[in-house]
Amino acid sequence: MRDCSRVLCSLIALFLFLAVNGVHGDSPYRFYTWKITYGDIYPLGVKQQGILINGQFPGPHIDAITNDNLIITVYNYLREPFLISWDGLQQRKNSWMDGLPGTTCPIPPGKSFTYVLQAKDQIGSHFYFPSLGFHKAAGAFGGIRIWSRPRIPVPFPPPAWDFIILAGDWFKTNHYILRRLLDSGRNLPSPDGLLINGRGWNGNTFTVDQGRTYRFRISNVGIATSINFRIQGHMMKLIEVEGSHTLQNSYAALDIHLGQSYSVLVTADQPVKDYYIVVSSRFTSRVLTTTSILHYSNSKIGVSGPVPGGPTTQINWSLNQARSIRRNLTASGPRPNPQGSYHYGMIKISRTITLANSAPYINGKQRYAINSVSFIPGDTPLKLADHFNIPGVFSLGSIPSSPTYGNPYLATSVMPANFRDFVEIVFQNWEETVQSYHMNGYNFFVVGMDGGQWTPASRGSYNLRDTVSRCTVQVYPRAWTAIFVALDNVGMWNIRSENWARQYLGQQFYLRVYSPVNSWRDEYPIPKGARLCGRARGRRTRHL
Repeated sequence: MRDCSRVLCSLIALFLFLAVNGVHGDSPYRFYTWKITYGDIYPLGVKQQGILINGQFPGPHIDAITNDNLIITVYNYLREPFLISWDGLQQRKNSWMDGLPGTTCPIPPGKSFTYVLQAKDQIGSHFYFPSLGFHKAAGAFGGIRIWSRPRIPVPFPPPAWDFIILAGDWFKTNHYILRRLLDSGRNLPSPDGLLINGRGWNGNTFTVDQGRTYRFRISNVGIATSINFRIQGHMMKLIEVEGSHTLQNSYAALDIHLGQSYSVLVTADQPVKDYYIVVSSRFTSRVLTTTSILHYSNSKIGVSGPVPGGPTTQINWSLNQARSIRRNLTASGPRPNPQGSYHYGMIKISRTITLANSAPYINGKQRYAINSVSFIPGDTPLKLADHFNIPGVFSLGSIPSSPTYGNPYLATSVMPANFRDFVEIVFQNWEETVQSYHMNGYNFFVVGMDGGQWTPASRGSYNLRDTVSRCTVQVYPRAWTAIFVALDNVGMWNIRSENWARQYLGQQFYLRVYSPVNSWRDEYPIPKGARLCGRARGRRTRHL
């Protein structure tokens, strides 16, 4: 009897642990243990100190199915604090685990932290990355694949294989030197090259069988540069963008801006030989290029001839391609209802937020700003300061919701927003460079983009029927991009530039989506195992 009671108590304790950590007992669990270390890498033929996960660069991929629970224990063996964020995972009701300095305490050297995540109502191609300082320029990133549940129809036949491609720019200079340059008020140098899955020229081989079709999930994990992706002699059928099934248009080349992820089908329908897989830089004065190899099984003919060229600085080419990417309204998403059943274009806008980027000098140093505010981190994660009502860490409204074009200033900028509002956000870019913005906690509808100044009359050109839903969007030079987003996810959420120097030097802020109802229905409670740091140190999370 005593043994039965002990077992029963253990089961009850386990149930309570899972419930209070915001995970669901009816969905499968996937457990990961990651060891974060420094190690020697040679991505461009030069020895560098990289950040490895379980000895790997890039890090291990995460494979999950919709609604799976991911229990990821991270051991930090670096000499400095470390933190991982999950680009594209929406952390429903759970910004505690978002893994950014504004939401989650860093993992101190020699310590560990367990992320408790759920791929709630999500599918698609995403990635994770280190979010502190300039660690992203040293590695520790990897791909995330969220597969549809078996009974949910997918709008294409199962591919023969599924490849992950993590591409982006790379610097031979170590990350701490790059950070020191920014701290001193200097700009970063130009990238030294491009990588595909951590390797340079012809560093990877992807083997295919003639006549079969393959899925390629491509993410731009770089820190400074838009890229173009293409495969010599092959067309690419676009099928998914950051968790949304798309109309299956075919492209010979595809622009992928910082932080974006695309998924394409490629049929090996060419003569048996080897072909170049090409990634090149976009909108740069010096075009950087790198390659991998698409190898037909039984091929005895290697790649030869010039690498196929692609677009370089053409803005209109990229803009027209972006407008051609549409949502597949009849396909199921993570649930068995069609993606077009949510009629975003018929919902009344409750608020318009206009965000203008700039590159001011403040106190004699280069900074970057949104609506004249250049973000500086608080001494305590903003989510913890909000939860414990710690004064002096941030002020609501410390960033205006429209440009003031006044003198730029430093602040720990947090914008208030109401739970269940339906918001229009306009990104206005008056600079000569392409911007790329990411919103944590959400996917949004990209309803319009064009050159010049956005005005209310610009709404006449919006796509209110079948625009793509995604979490990262580009804004072209001297142009605007507009998005619609339903604020249905309570929490403290980061909106940032995906250009990492701009993000690091202030082009970001946090959106506090608030519900006055203190209910688990709206937001999970603070995890019992949450790290407490800054002015939250010494406080208690809660009882089990």
